Amino acid sequence: MTSRTRSPERRPEPLPVQQPERPKASEATRAYPGVPRTQAAKADVPQQPWNPAASLQAYTTAPLASRMSMPPLASQAPRSLQPRPLKELSIEVQEAVILEDLLIILMGYEGQYIRFAKHYNPAVETQRLAGPGFRILPGLDPALQDLTIAMLKIATSYGAIQAFVEVQSREEFGSVNHALCAAIRRMLHDYLVLIVQLETQFLTNSAFTLHTLNLQTISAGHMMYQIYSLAHDILRRNSLLEEDGDSDPDFDDIETLENIPGKKICKGGTVLGLITKRLETMSGDPTAKSLLTSLLRDASRPYMTMLNEWLHHGSMKDPHAEFLIREQTSIRRDRLEEDYTDEYWDRRYTLRHSNIPPQLDGVKSKVVLAGKYLNVVRECGGVDVRAVKDVPRYFDDIRFLDNINNAYAVANESLLKLLLTNYALPARLRSLKHYFFLDRSDFFSCFLELGTSELRKPVDSVNTSKLQSLLDIVLRQPGSVAARDPFKEDVKVEMNKISLIESLTRVVNISGMELDEAFPNPTSQSTETEKVAIGFTSLQLDYSVPFPVSLVISRKTIWRYQALFRYLLSLRYPEQQLVASWQIQNRAATWSHQSSSREVEIWKRSVFTLRARMLNFVQQLFYFCTSEVIEPNWQAFMEKLNGKEDENGGSKRIVSTVDELMGDHVDFLDTCLKECMLTNSKLLKIHSKLVHTCFLFANSTTWLSRGLEINDPDFSGTERPANMNKQQWARFQSEKYRRGDATSSNSASKRGETPLEKMQDVARKCGFNFDRHLQILLDALNHYAATETVVLLGLCARLSIANQGTESSSVSRSNEEATL
Repeated sequence: MTSRTRSPERRPEPLPVQQPERPKASEATRAYPGVPRTQAAKADVPQQPWNPAASLQAYTTAPLASRMSMPPLASQAPRSLQPRPLKELSIEVQEAVILEDLLIILMGYEGQYIRFAKHYNPAVETQRLAGPGFRILPGLDPALQDLTIAMLKIATSYGAIQAFVEVQSREEFGSVNHALCAAIRRMLHDYLVLIVQLETQFLTNSAFTLHTLNLQTISAGHMMYQIYSLAHDILRRNSLLEEDGDSDPDFDDIETLENIPGKKICKGGTVLGLITKRLETMSGDPTAKSLLTSLLRDASRPYMTMLNEWLHHGSMKDPHAEFLIREQTSIRRDRLEEDYTDEYWDRRYTLRHSNIPPQLDGVKSKVVLAGKYLNVVRECGGVDVRAVKDVPRYFDDIRFLDNINNAYAVANESLLKLLLTNYALPARLRSLKHYFFLDRSDFFSCFLELGTSELRKPVDSVNTSKLQSLLDIVLRQPGSVAARDPFKEDVKVEMNKISLIESLTRVVNISGMELDEAFPNPTSQSTETEKVAIGFTSLQLDYSVPFPVSLVISRKTIWRYQALFRYLLSLRYPEQQLVASWQIQNRAATWSHQSSSREVEIWKRSVFTLRARMLNFVQQLFYFCTSEVIEPNWQAFMEKLNGKEDENGGSKRIVSTVDELMGDHVDFLDTCLKECMLTNSKLLKIHSKLVHTCFLFANSTTWLSRGLEINDPDFSGTERPANMNKQQWARFQSEKYRRGDATSSNSASKRGETPLEKMQDVARKCGFNFDRHLQILLDALNHYAATETVVLLGLCARLSIANQGTESSSVSRSNEEATL
């Protein structure tokens, strides 16, 4: 090794260092602890020539990283190059040689008297990232040694920072790390300029001492410490330090690199979050605050570039997966139209919660939605990408939040305008209301009449193609409301084997299970319902919606429309059956004739009353669902969509965002489901029993008519009874002839098959079940109207009419009086 000297004015005494005298073996061993013992013991053995050479290291993706091999350690140099022991030097000379060594050490190299620690190996990356340790050869004056040890911390920080810059500049660590390393590299350049200036003073200024060097490097040491601490925080997240290993508590916040199995990568917003967190911690230190603010501004520039590209153009240029938004390229628009799912809106663009900087945490939803809106508009060919100039480049720009809010508003307005005008969303919603809520449903009544023969079959035997043809014919009739609907081609007929009550019960009961509770088997639950399922109970409509309207009218909302449609159909079908029963009883002579038997006449009147009460119940419930639940909520929803003014002249809240539109749409449907009692399992079960009772009673009309003809004594003979006019008798004979009954004696012979007592028992059971379940329903409605939904009070008042004068109502009234 060669040693530099000061100018002649700085030399306190001449140093005979040109040809140092070779010490003896024993003295060399004591004087130079860095020389191996084997070498000292074999001093008389000729040494191998020492020819250190540089070589190229392996290729690295860090573009500015040095590929030169590390210089050999000073401890490996031959004894002939070892310096003179410190204890043989005076204090002035010790200060001079230590100053010279420190200037070398502060640039990352070994000196003659200050060397790397024995355990430090610069070839090991983790040790270089932790920073080199140093040891001072023995013999240095204690006062000089204290100052030297204090300044060696700067050298440790510099070595660690230099290694950090080389490692974090690799391609896989992302552009934010690259920008941070570039900013740190500029600061290291300024630091090296300072060292060169101090070296010039050392060589030219005789008053330059170790204490002066310490004072001149205090600010640089503080800067290096702050960068060193920040680098260690990032390296701990990357698990690149031996002392941390896998003990990082924030493992979930770190991305895993795909091409390096098991390696954790801290990049993007995570790095910016670490800088921001440290900036908040050191906010009381003006120097550290200025330094960290500068690093944050430089590191955030590529992130802000990606953010502005996403906000104003809807495109994402994120080759290193460090942006706060993740794009699933496998989810495409054409696939969305095929399987009709909500994946495009919910899963194509998702948040990387680990890569969200603290500055964006409060507006992350707006950032995601702004880009989503622009993507949807661009895919539909209606985007108007304007060149946005003068956008903020840093987080601390005062226009930062205004930039996000303005971009969100512009993107929102573009998509909302596209949906409301180009794709006629309000007309689509009105079309859904016509078909699924049976609004102006003359076409649907005609469809049910034409398809009655098919809909009465078991669900597995129903010809869906035939029903679809019948629906198309009905929708194209010139007089129907649907004839002018441009979206009638999107309505499809399908069969759902799962009953409405069972389907809704499954949804309502998804609220968690106990540990010892077995999961219900859906196949075993649906066995009984599938046996009796017919076309009427399984009929439902489907609706095809193109993109991007499918983002608002999604499969989730279509399911809600279908649930409401099947519920209304479950009321319309018993109503149709009861009306048919009423028509039969009005036309048939056996029912309209006043019998001479008092017992038969009383039974007939009880059947009339029960049928009228059931019909009133079904009609009142249907009217309540359509006129008092769906229609008011629909009008409120459309007022929000269209922004109409209320009666007092004040403007109501209008839909201003697409997400708000989707939320209002779902809220409208959920409110209808709740107020129609479709979200309460107890009310669903009671409703199911009541409708089933009405259905059974309506279907027994034909059997009851045959039994009445057999058991009425007025029809047992061949001559017209005295209390029956000729017109009724002629109608009875024609009905009898149509059925193929030869003589009236057949009726007498079948009287034992259908006794009047059995008919009375059937009517009594139907009436009892209807009264009992109706009273249970009224009690439940009163309870839920007081605790959950006030609108149910109107239904209670309407249904109480159908329960007046019954035994159940009398018992309930007496119980209330007793309670009072």
